[in-house]
Amino acid sequence: MTINMGPQHPSTHGVLRLVVTLRGEEVVKCESVIGYLHTGIEKQGETKTYNQALTLTDRTDYLNPLINNLNFSLAVEQLLGITNKIPQRAQVARVILSELQRISSHLVWLGTHAMDLGAQSAFLYGMRDREKILDIFEMVSGVRLMTSYIMPGGLYADLPTGFKEKVAEFIKYFKKTWPDYGKMLTKSELWFERTKGICSMTQEEALNWGVTGPILRSTGIAFDLRKAFPYSGYETYEFDIPTGKSGDVYDRFMVRMLEVDQSIRIIEQGLEKLPEGEWQVNDLKIVPPKKYQIAVTMESLIHHFKLYTEGYKPVAGEAYSRVESARGELACYLVSNGTNKPYRMRLRAPSFANLQTLGPSLEGRSMFADIVAAIGSIDIILGEVDR
Repeated sequence: MTINMGPQHPSTHGVLRLVVTLRGEEVVKCESVIGYLHTGIEKQGETKTYNQALTLTDRTDYLNPLINNLNFSLAVEQLLGITNKIPQRAQVARVILSELQRISSHLVWLGTHAMDLGAQSAFLYGMRDREKILDIFEMVSGVRLMTSYIMPGGLYADLPTGFKEKVAEFIKYFKKTWPDYGKMLTKSELWFERTKGICSMTQEEALNWGVTGPILRSTGIAFDLRKAFPYSGYETYEFDIPTGKSGDVYDRFMVRMLEVDQSIRIIEQGLEKLPEGEWQVNDLKIVPPKKYQIAVTMESLIHHFKLYTEGYKPVAGEAYSRVESARGELACYLVSNGTNKPYRMRLRAPSFANLQTLGPSLEGRSMFADIVAAIGSIDIILGEVDR
């Protein structure tokens, strides 16, 4: 028997269609059909200036907009040759905000994944605590979701007064409440039965499929770009890489739970490192002048006008950046032909690679009811799958 799940189905976490062939309750074949959320973001990016294209990156993985901003900014900074000129205040702020974004994303994953399997309380707890993180983003950028706050050259604006205290207050609160999430689920026998041994994969299978992030680490491979290829000063932070053994739904759950603990460690170190000073490179051809300067000097007004009408023109060349998002390796490939717009913009989305493992890891070894658990464990975002 062949049935359709989606594309309008709450368990698919987006407009994903699954064509499932069953023999009784056993999954014989599971085929993912994507493309329902295609927006042509890569092509759109090639028709806009670099500053304008930045705003598109928020909309690929809409639960990780700041990390997407960082990924694109690192690639543009390579083209501009300013990678080593980013002020320390901006670098530390990027790390703090990226880890807050990772926690926020994992809270959404945990809440929806648990609710799919019948545990509604975790979702309510997660949304409660995520609101506190979104309040910090709103404090910093004025926007809760699509911030476009991390930009080529540094940050869009300086961190507001009270930012450090606000983040420290949240971390102090969250360190007390976060253990409750684990207790809610790991003490449930039903949770073990729905996740243990489901959708498992070996290290060889994970590498062959090109998966990254928590799914790869759940097989026992300790690969994290923040350690393997550090960026934004991650090499100066102390944190561990949680891993699993069997690569099943339960191990993926545990890896992400432990990742949140490591994000808390990184944020605490970042708050200690956060210096005063500039938050943008000192180059008015790349970043806009301060508002008070525009009203005082004609040169600043000209720089502001030219930056937002024409943008900047990196030398011809190519750049490739990659960062560790909440879902895995997120990469950006840019080609410049010397104009103010990218000649080619290519985004490497971790969800695209991770989703392809769904069918092979279910076929011949899972029941129909296991599909919902498997989808939740992959933590896909269809915005970055279809782009």
